Amino acid sequence: MKLFAQKEAQAFVATGAKEFRFNRDIRLTPGAKDIFTEAGVKLVFDEGAAAPAVAGAPAAAPTVSAPAPVAAAGTPDDDQLWNSPEADKIRKEICEMGRRIWMREYCDGNGGNISARLGADRYICTPTGVSKGFMTPDMLCMVDGNGKQLAGTWKRTSEFMSHAAIYKATPEAKSVCHAHPCNAGAFAIKGLTPPPRLIPELEVFVGTIAYAPYMTPGSPEMADVIFQRAPQHQSIIMGNHGVITWGKSVEDAYFKMEITDAYCRTIILAQSLPGGACIPGEGMSELLKLKKGIGLPDDRYDLKPAQLAEIDPWAEVCGQHGCSSPVTPWNKQSNEQPAPAELEALIQKVTEEIVKSLSK
Repeated sequence: MKLFAQKEAQAFVATGAKEFRFNRDIRLTPGAKDIFTEAGVKLVFDEGAAAPAVAGAPAAAPTVSAPAPVAAAGTPDDDQLWNSPEADKIRKEICEMGRRIWMREYCDGNGGNISARLGADRYICTPTGVSKGFMTPDMLCMVDGNGKQLAGTWKRTSEFMSHAAIYKATPEAKSVCHAHPCNAGAFAIKGLTPPPRLIPELEVFVGTIAYAPYMTPGSPEMADVIFQRAPQHQSIIMGNHGVITWGKSVEDAYFKMEITDAYCRTIILAQSLPGGACIPGEGMSELLKLKKGIGLPDDRYDLKPAQLAEIDPWAEVCGQHGCSSPVTPWNKQSNEQPAPAELEALIQKVTEEIVKSLSK
């Protein structure tokens, strides 16, 4: 593929031509499009057109190679939806979040993928084989809940079915973001989840981070484990893979990714420092009331303060549960010993039962 930039566009306009025919092997930069628009040059996409030759123009630089074109199977209604202002807005938002993901080094190579709901059983998603930092709206595509491509000429991401699992499990999910941030990725390759009760922002805006054991990326098995966890968890660490998050907008899904990785990084840094404090049970109750008030899901709404304080994150950091890291392995949680707060709650319950029996 060749890049047709401003200089090439200016040279073409200088020829006096009023129609620019191009094919899939030519990529027009935004600056080139602006020059054509200002000069009144009509842009015509023609798959059979040869690459335009401009006398005196410098050689075009290579850019992202497009995969083989996909034969989309959409209806006229799908075409109308795909070309709607709402779809255009979502495509631009996804490209912007992709740029942020790449700038923060949350993905390498062509890793990661983003999607968003567009309509009933219609979703816009990123293409396969493209760096998220260099996407343009024309690269995106529209699919249904089964992953069938309905619009767009670039092939959809191979991991869309994990996104579809979230959309099916959680109707309130409007966008899904998957990336490979290094700090959360460290937890993923250790089979660990970060402990709760350490930072209010995580508790309110994300909640408990779930862990999904490794399954082949893009497989039905991966979609199944994501489906089971999505209704109560907006951030899921995928074993030996990365993180997948969902939100009520494209930016919100990205925010969940950013908050998750920052939390994991803070825990990793804090592990080397002495001491440790955590949010008390009463404080957690207040945070959950705030969270419930803004309509965010959480799997702890029915827990009492004593139950919310059962897990001592810094006891886990110190390795009191057979783990030398600041977290508890997902497959070892059932072997944990009761924390002091849990024992206190149990003693109180037993005492109340004894007093009740004596009063009869």
